[in-house]
Amino acid sequence: MNERTILVVEDDPNIRDIVEVALRFHGFGVTGVATGRQALDAVEGGPPALIVLDVMLPDVDGFEVCRRIRSAGLHTPVIFLTARDTSTDTVRGLTLGGDDYVTKPFSVEALVARVRAVLRRTAVSDDPGGTLRVADLELDESRWEARRAGVALDLSPTEFRLLAFLMEHPGLVLTKRQLLEHVWGYGGSSQVVETYISYLRRKLDPLGPPLIHTQRGVGYALRPPQGT
Repeated sequence: MNERTILVVEDDPNIRDIVEVALRFHGFGVTGVATGRQALDAVEGGPPALIVLDVMLPDVDGFEVCRRIRSAGLHTPVIFLTARDTSTDTVRGLTLGGDDYVTKPFSVEALVARVRAVLRRTAVSDDPGGTLRVADLELDESRWEARRAGVALDLSPTEFRLLAFLMEHPGLVLTKRQLLEHVWGYGGSSQVVETYISYLRRKLDPLGPPLIHTQRGVGYALRPPQGT
């Protein structure tokens, strides 16, 4: 698959056809498959630019497909399609490495907008910035690397962009809406922000004092530990 190809994994042929037509209309190459195993085979043949992945599939469900892709070390962006708009499914999908989710029934134009937003935020910039530093945290945007106390951090593209945005505004409380608009590219659910903040804390906090602080009812700030 080439860098503009979207893999659409959906067992309902009508929905799959509608999504494929909409994506092609907007200039994307599209490969459509109906099962989880077909999706894994397609990714093994060459990672697509992004995967639109239905959760309820007839063999291997979408969550398991995503888990296997991430276990293989691939950071290909994944947008889940789900008929169940529940917090449990949302958190599970994001925990497994999903980048976004769309609830059925959905507008194809809204889905295309999500695809564009996810591709924008997960792409390495053509004109990357320099190195950001806050306390013992260092983020090199040109190399797409982050370290704390000299230890390399294994960050997903979304985690990297969220951390970079926080580091660009050290000490400032950023609202969940600001984070959604600048990191995700749209005004979605605040639960997405909360989930990714928790991911970052799990990776940063074992290496030193907490850096990301919650301003209850407002948002989050990244601050150096007192005395540094």
